[in-house]
Amino acid sequence: IYHFHQKNGFACMMLSDIFELVQFLFVVTFTTFLLCCVEYDVLFANRPLNHSHAGAAAPDRSKVTLPDAILPAPQCAQRIRTSSWIIFLLVMAAAFWLYRLVKVLCSLLGYWEIRSFYIKALNIPSEGLCNYSWQEVQARLIALQRRQQMCVHKRELTELDIYHRILRFKNYTVAMVNKSLLPVRFRLPLLGPVVFLTQGLKYNLELLLFWGPGSLFQNKWSLRPQCKRVGARRELARGL
Repeated sequence: IYHFHQKNGFACMMLSDIFELVQFLFVVTFTTFLLCCVEYDVLFANRPLNHSHAGAAAPDRSKVTLPDAILPAPQCAQRIRTSSWIIFLLVMAAAFWLYRLVKVLCSLLGYWEIRSFYIKALNIPSEGLCNYSWQEVQARLIALQRRQQMCVHKRELTELDIYHRILRFKNYTVAMVNKSLLPVRFRLPLLGPVVFLTQGLKYNLELLLFWGPGSLFQNKWSLRPQCKRVGARRELARGL
């Protein structure tokens, strides 16, 4: 519900996912084109190019244009077919793109359900979502809980409960950094203590701890029951 509001509703979220798929296709296609369909020796004038054309005026021989360096389509396709490494990468990219496509289709169903929830339960129309602040949406959510008891674990839903749910993983991450449980601080020669947390490292830590197949959480937010037992800590730590 929070992300639906922050990303401006169903249409924006749907277009964002579709454009990500198109962007990935463009990056793979353009990279393949640059690797296999460009003659770089010609482009950088490392090899002389025959500019002679029958019946035409002699062009400027010192100038190389982009069409001179781009290989014809059959020759480009031949280069791709003869490179097993390129074919392997293209197959892997196609598999990843299909996985992303399936994930996007599943996400669209979830977006549509949240859209229906906004319209029917919160009485917020899709076209008017941008006129509502998150505080207003949150107030309607709390009022709805009093009427319909959506969250069965407690009768009254508070703003703090909602923010705990939204920020649950971030709060765990901050706590683990504060307790020095995550390897993000290093001491380098001459530079002293530094903090190193790239997007790739952050992604791997979140996959390991929060939403991967062997993570500590279930249902995307609640800890697994075995993680709450003190006697199982050593076994869980070894498994992790």
